[in-house]
Amino acid sequence: MKTLYIAGNWKMNMSPSQAEIFMQELIATMPAAHDRCEVIVCPPYLALSTVAKQIENTRIMLGAQNCHEQEKGAYTGEISAAMLADIGVKYCIVGHSERRRDFQETDTHIAKKIMALLAKNIRPIWCVGETLEERQTGMTFERIRSQVTTTLDCLKGQDCSSLLIAYEPIWAIGTGLAATPEQAEEVHSHIHHTIASYSIDLPILYGGSVTAENAESLLSREAINGALIGGAALSAQSFNTIINTAHSLIN
Repeated sequence: MKTLYIAGNWKMNMSPSQAEIFMQELIATMPAAHDRCEVIVCPPYLALSTVAKQIENTRIMLGAQNCHEQEKGAYTGEISAAMLADIGVKYCIVGHSERRRDFQETDTHIAKKIMALLAKNIRPIWCVGETLEERQTGMTFERIRSQVTTTLDCLKGQDCSSLLIAYEPIWAIGTGLAATPEQAEEVHSHIHHTIASYSIDLPILYGGSVTAENAESLLSREAINGALIGGAALSAQSFNTIINTAHSLIN
């Protein structure tokens, strides 16, 4: 039976005080933990320590939204994997399309971040995805294959078994347009096939306008191993509904 990963990416939302209130509500209403359902919350940097304290006696895992590839140095405004590990971060998102678009992060740059995280025993949630133009011109598989193979080629010699991949079609992020379960599973199967040539098998999450309403149809697909959730993770009620959905599919 597969494990489902339910990760909430808060993006640039919630101050530490708002995060504290949110987590109180989430923890109070969250269903009992399930061995095969990993719940991850990824607050902004400033709220990480606050959330870390609140989840000490729970099975919620702490995630970050990004990191720098260097451990320390003159990198104003950056946060290292070592700093994240020190406050209990267990997961970290890398390569999100917003980072690629707004900060020109490349596949090789993302590989360096993955290596930095692996060195500190933090599990990377590595995002890949295609644009609407690439989808419409039939370039989806080629684009995804390029992102996956370029990064994995940079990681040769590394133990990549703890990575998670998040397929996030860029055209579905924050637009309300989710990929259909069939579209998502087709790309997930393609990713599974691509990484098999590297002799690895990794969980692949779907991200892109995941909601309480469409979560079951997506998570029930065999090739989909969880969800990376944006807007719906900012409501304790909707996030818990998705967690409950995952539990019901596992049981």
